[in-house]
Amino acid sequence: MKLLLDENIPHPLKKDLSQHEVFTVQDMGWQGKENGALLKLMLANGFDAFITADKNLQNQQNFINYSIPVLVLSVNRLTYQNISKLLKKLIAILNSKLPKGATIIELE
Repeated sequence: MKLLLDENIPHPLKKDLSQHEVFTVQDMGWQGKENGALLKLMLANGFDAFITADKNLQNQQNFINYSIPVLVLSVNRLTYQNISKLLKKLIAILNSKLPKGATIIELE
């Protein structure tokens, strides 16, 4: 599966998802792109899912137009240590049939 990590996601997460083909926004040279433009680029470049911590993305974009799964990591403080607590859930979702649109992943 080809995944894109948003600019706000700590890069060490890339290693935790090594069973997939993982790129960061920086790897692709897409820094500073607006979300709509970023989603269009992802579709044009064959990405299967977008991983972000932008909780407002689902309210900013019409996912009917962009039928790509967006996995939103919901943590209090955006650090690798906090995000790694969501890793089991994230991997389980990635190993299932990905839902289109935004899926919030948070601690219970």
